[in-house]
Amino acid sequence: VAEADELINSADILPLIIVFPYDFSYKQPSEYQFEEVFIQQLVPAIDENYRTLAFATYRAVGGLSRGGAWALHLGIRNPDVFGAIGGHSPAIFLTDEQSLYRRLLAIPPEQMPRIWLDAGDSDSEFLMIKGFEEFLSKNSISHEWHEFIGWHDEKYWSAHAGTYLKWYVQSWK
Repeated sequence: VAEADELINSADILPLIIVFPYDFSYKQPSEYQFEEVFIQQLVPAIDENYRTLAFATYRAVGGLSRGGAWALHLGIRNPDVFGAIGGHSPAIFLTDEQSLYRRLLAIPPEQMPRIWLDAGDSDSEFLMIKGFEEFLSKNSISHEWHEFIGWHDEKYWSAHAGTYLKWYVQSWK
């Protein structure tokens, strides 16, 4: 959050609202109601209580590790809600491996969210993430792929936080 404040104060990014929902579980998405609560309760509550631009164009979902898995899951399943998806070292859900591919192919081109994927070259999830990126490339699904030096850890994500934030807001004119 400090990085966001610095970037906003220096006018490097537009002001934004950042929400960090807590996922207490290590279950797969189909095993509990995190998605339903997120989409049906959290997003509407944010729009109702804050001055938002309540259009997919101005709403992004992103996360680190399991949060990155949720970002891909939520963003791909709800392209009418999110215009940008950031998967930062996403630990893609086992139950999503095939369904994400099918859902991506079903999204109309005019509704396709912007997608960012990154991982450190020593990330424990690297092969799965790279496989997902290769699917995007093979199917001509527009995305940004970044392979950096690093691990699946706070040091890696902290080093790229400013870059992530700038990417999320780059199309918000």
